[in-house]
Amino acid sequence: MTVLPRPARAGFLAALIGGALCAVAACGTETSTPEQAPERAPWREPASYTYTLRSSEGERALVGAFRITVRDGAVAEVVGLDDGGRRVVEEVPDAVPTLGELLAELEQARRDDADTAEARYAAEARYAADGHPVDISLDWDENAIDDEARYAISGYEPAAG
Repeated sequence: MTVLPRPARAGFLAALIGGALCAVAACGTETSTPEQAPERAPWREPASYTYTLRSSEGERALVGAFRITVRDGAVAEVVGLDDGGRRVVEEVPDAVPTLGELLAELEQARRDDADTAEARYAAEARYAADGHPVDISLDWDENAIDDEARYAISGYEPAAG
C-alpha cells in the first residue's frame, strides 16, 4: 500500500472534491445546439410551372431577374426583367435554370462542403404550403471574393392539370 504524505493527500482530496462538484454542477446544463428543423417531405418539382428568379451576388453569368416558364421539365421560355436578365437571355439563355437545377446546385454545394449552402422553402416562409424553394444562398468559400450565389424565387405557379 502506498501512503501519500499529508500535503499530497490534501491536494488529491481537494482535486477529487472539486471534480465532483464540477460534475454535479454540470448535470443540469446542456451545450446549446441549434434546434433541428422538423423533417419535411421533399418538394417534388412538377413537369410544368412558371416562376420569377432574382439571381444575384458573385461574378457569374446568371445575374439578373427573370420570368421563367418550365414545360416537361425543361426551361421553355425566359423573359429578362432587368438589364442583367435581358443580357443573359440574349447571350447565354441556356444558363437559366429550372427549380430542380437550382436544388441540384444546392445539393452539389453541400457535397462540396461549401461554407454556406442554405435554402428556405415555402412552408417555412409563410407562402403557399407546397414547399417549393423560395431562397437559396450559396458561398463555396467565405474567404474567396465573388464565389457567392443568391437565388430569390417568387411568383411560383404550377401549371394547371
